[in-house]
Amino acid sequence: MGHREDLLEGAKRCLLEKGFARTTARDVVKESGTNLASIGYHYGSKDALLAQAYVSLVEGMGDAFEGDRAALDETAPGSTERFQVVWTNIIQTMREPGSIWHLSMEILVMGDRMPEVRDHLARAQREAGRGLVPSLIGGREEDVSDETADTLGAFYVTLMTGLIAQWTFDPKSAPEAAQLTEGLRRVIKAAAGGTP
Repeated sequence: MGHREDLLEGAKRCLLEKGFARTTARDVVKESGTNLASIGYHYGSKDALLAQAYVSLVEGMGDAFEGDRAALDETAPGSTERFQVVWTNIIQTMREPGSIWHLSMEILVMGDRMPEVRDHLARAQREAGRGLVPSLIGGREEDVSDETADTLGAFYVTLMTGLIAQWTFDPKSAPEAAQLTEGLRRVIKAAAGGTP
């Protein structure tokens, strides 16, 4: 690996161990075996490097979202059953010790103090929505239109952000996938003119 990749991997380890606010440029250099000048040369700033490392960590969660592939394959794309299986898998990642989702809350809170990081992550959010769509309704990520990413994808990202907040704040009362699925069924019923 070159310095760019070494820095990214070192930054990921630092984020998971120390979080965003407590990670210094020197921590990343020590963890990556590189030098301070490499951060500026390859990423522009420590914060930009940490933002990219965070996005890379989140992108690496894609396989975890699919969990047990056999259970996913037994459900129809777009069905409430598929919805429940996918959100069960996502919630499982929130239960794991050292979950990156705790880091997500830290970054959300700090966003207004770091416009460069906020802007980078805002762009990544759209792509996160684009990545969630195929898991839930089928198809391929590269076929998800911008309009679908900006509507359905944004809906899923908003749901996920709320779940992250609830699981970080109070895991004992945070909803399980079955509760989310029942809520979705009631929304669908009400939208069709029924009583939720």
